[in-house]
Amino acid sequence: MSVWSRIVELAARAFDPEADPPEFGEECAPSPNDVGFTAAVIGLAAKMAKADGEATESELRATQQVFRPPPGEEVAFRRAFMLAQQTILGFDSYARQIGRKYRARPCLLEDVLDGLFHIAAADGRVDEAELAYLEQVSGLFGFSEMEFRRIKATNLGPDADDPYAVLGLLPGADMQEVRHAWRRLAAENHPDRMTQRGAPQEFVEIAREKTAAINAAYARIREQLSVNA
Repeated sequence: MSVWSRIVELAARAFDPEADPPEFGEECAPSPNDVGFTAAVIGLAAKMAKADGEATESELRATQQVFRPPPGEEVAFRRAFMLAQQTILGFDSYARQIGRKYRARPCLLEDVLDGLFHIAAADGRVDEAELAYLEQVSGLFGFSEMEFRRIKATNLGPDADDPYAVLGLLPGADMQEVRHAWRRLAAENHPDRMTQRGAPQEFVEIAREKTAAINAAYARIREQLSVNA
């Protein structure tokens, strides 16, 4: 039985905001059979899809792209997602559980946020309600406002044409700070290191996009500083 079939089987408990959240496995990196972690993330994804008032087919497809259910389990996956949407209240507890469980693995928590950003952008735009939800989840995961600003910028592009946001820096940072931030983020988000970090394989494409944004931001800042030198 796949993880999606197990989620459907346990949906009465997994997606009931009045019930106790599922227990998480002991390993830091969630295994493919960790129903608790997967149910929590699908719950967050379902609420993400309805944050702007209506879940669309494109958002469901985006969720499938992020989690990639195994062949033959697409129907079970869809059922799990639809069940989660029926009770979208109370999923803050899932975000808190994930945040507490994986506090020592912020890379994994950032992967989940990346997936939620991918779902939010599936209909071609990310509105204020969706951004407010994403920021709320980010805070429940334990990320600071500056860290959310960086994660948002690497997924949606920097505000006000600000490449510093992509590197998690304030405008005015010197080249040494810029280089240090770029090297750290490029190493943490490089697609070749995703499996070493314990991140699911389905986030590799998102990692490629983030790495491209990080490298582009670094190149722009380096050019700006060289012109102003």
